[in-house]
Amino acid sequence: MMKTPLILAAVGGLIALPVIAQMPKEAPGAADPSRVTAGTYKADPGHTQVGFNVMHLGFSYYRGLFGDISGTLTLDPKAPDKAKVSIDVPIAGVVTTHEKLNEHLKGADFFDAAKFPTAHFESTSVKVSGTKAVIAGNLTIKGITKPVTLDAHFVGAGKMFNPMTKANSEQVGFEATTTIKRSDFGVSYGIPLVPDAVPLTISVAFEKPA
Repeated sequence: MMKTPLILAAVGGLIALPVIAQMPKEAPGAADPSRVTAGTYKADPGHTQVGFNVMHLGFSYYRGLFGDISGTLTLDPKAPDKAKVSIDVPIAGVVTTHEKLNEHLKGADFFDAAKFPTAHFESTSVKVSGTKAVIAGNLTIKGITKPVTLDAHFVGAGKMFNPMTKANSEQVGFEATTTIKRSDFGVSYGIPLVPDAVPLTISVAFEKPA
């Protein structure tokens, strides 16, 4: 009676073998800016996240994530201050550890995702200092656009073969932080029990065909 599960497990293992065999033996990315090449990169939605962190009623910190993010980065290592970043965040993808809270965040009290399905960031200037950058831009949430400034740093770059897409690509990654006032964007529910100021952490992996 145990043969069928064992056979299925064995078949699953055989299917996974080609993917495992093509995985690199060491991490293909490294914190080496010389690996970055000029061009237009697309955000990797599977490895790009926007995280938020709020104090809950003075008792604990509570965290959540937005994923499945799209966007582009255009850069030239010889002229880093001319870089351009554009990011779209699907609001309905908000995730916490509580399903009822997820639904509440998507509703009219907070983001009203049915009416405003996407948040958008568009850079207006980039000032680079070594492996760090200050990125100024406009953030749009619930149809309201406000200026924000991101403190960003370079994480890594390199080339790799993606076993999922079966393609070679160049990768570059950055992380950035900022703090926004949610009331500026019409998200005022719960203030001051839940603070107006919301710290954000943005981790973005960009890729382009090698």
